[in-house]
Amino acid sequence: MTREPVHLNPGVRPVEVWAWACYDFANSGYTTVVITAIFNAYFVAAVAGKAPWATFAWTAALSVSYALIVVTAPIVGAWADAHAAKKRVLFVSTAGCVLGTAALAFAGPGDLWTAVIALVVSNFFYGTGENITAAFLPELARSESLGKISGWAWAFGYVGGLLSLGVCLAYVAWAQSHGEDAGRFVPVTMLITAGLFAVASVPTFLLMKERASPQKTAAGAYAGAFARLYQSWEHARRFKDLVRFLACILFYQAGVQTVIAIAAIYAQEAMGFGTQETLVMVLLVNVTAAIGAFGFGYVQDRIGHVRSVALTLVGWCVTTIVAWQAVSPGWFWVAANLAGLCMGASQSAGRALVGYFSPDDRRAEFFGLWGLAVKLSSILGPITYGLMNWSTGGDHRLAMLCTGVFFVVGLVLLAGIDVRRGRQAALAGE
Repeated sequence: MTREPVHLNPGVRPVEVWAWACYDFANSGYTTVVITAIFNAYFVAAVAGKAPWATFAWTAALSVSYALIVVTAPIVGAWADAHAAKKRVLFVSTAGCVLGTAALAFAGPGDLWTAVIALVVSNFFYGTGENITAAFLPELARSESLGKISGWAWAFGYVGGLLSLGVCLAYVAWAQSHGEDAGRFVPVTMLITAGLFAVASVPTFLLMKERASPQKTAAGAYAGAFARLYQSWEHARRFKDLVRFLACILFYQAGVQTVIAIAAIYAQEAMGFGTQETLVMVLLVNVTAAIGAFGFGYVQDRIGHVRSVALTLVGWCVTTIVAWQAVSPGWFWVAANLAGLCMGASQSAGRALVGYFSPDDRRAEFFGLWGLAVKLSSILGPITYGLMNWSTGGDHRLAMLCTGVFFVVGLVLLAGIDVRRGRQAALAGE
């Protein structure tokens, strides 16, 4: 007689959890290579030819894709639930992101619309897949172990991002040693990233089961998708501290998402980094982010949720000031690694506090609102940076300093949160 794992739901095998985590491992390469490290800087410098509106065009394209996700996510989720088809939707979204990433290889200098369309398509499918794969978590893990299982997958995802970036860095170093320019080696890194995403996601589709059952009220699922979203918001409004923290997340994550979207652009345009130096920087930032996410969990248990988030937001404020004032590579390296530590810690601490403020029977609803806040922040932050950069004639330093305002607003909102009151509301709500 075998003993079932204590962290998993009855009938769930550990290999299924590994297969689910493989998706985090697979898709992290997309955000690391395309959004953060390589294609964003290439888009501004080569595709858009360093035009005054280049950074705004990049952030606007991302904002369009995130807006599409916000609009379609309730309907896509309702369809997947109604037909017990999360794996089918995940497969389609994976194929869409892989093909969209591969299509970025055809965006050469001056091919603006090719790059924009491929970016919007690939990032839309990436975000859709990210939402769907999260929906498998409650099927796999017991309620008291959701954070632990999610954290393991999150850490595994950083490893996947590091692998994709490491392979691309090795190829870029080889290509540059043979005299190739960015117009030759960047398209190949897009194909490498797409290929690794496709291969690494195979265990997810082979080993993970679809445990949901089709719903008889399928037609009503679509009509009620946005109604359920509104109902979730109505439920959440009874929890004062949770709502305030969701607003806090909207602002401070706007700053975090801005840093993710423009990191390589800032390094190359403001600091004069080359492609290889930028890749090494992002590689190390992923390492420090993993350390921050893992180590800060213990700090959070010791000093408390709100203090933990406040500490990371102060760290973010320091990061933006150091990056703004950095005139030498050394100081920018300091800012980059501070950003890595704060990135992993703030995202992990924020998710944990949402769970702490959520009643057990509405955890999925409120995490859905958390996801909505993060997606909206992905529009607010980067588009604000792009507009600021364009309106100041390409002043990346001033735009970076203005990004720090998001973290200051987050701190102000955080100051009005009472953890004990928020937890008591969650327990009463059960």
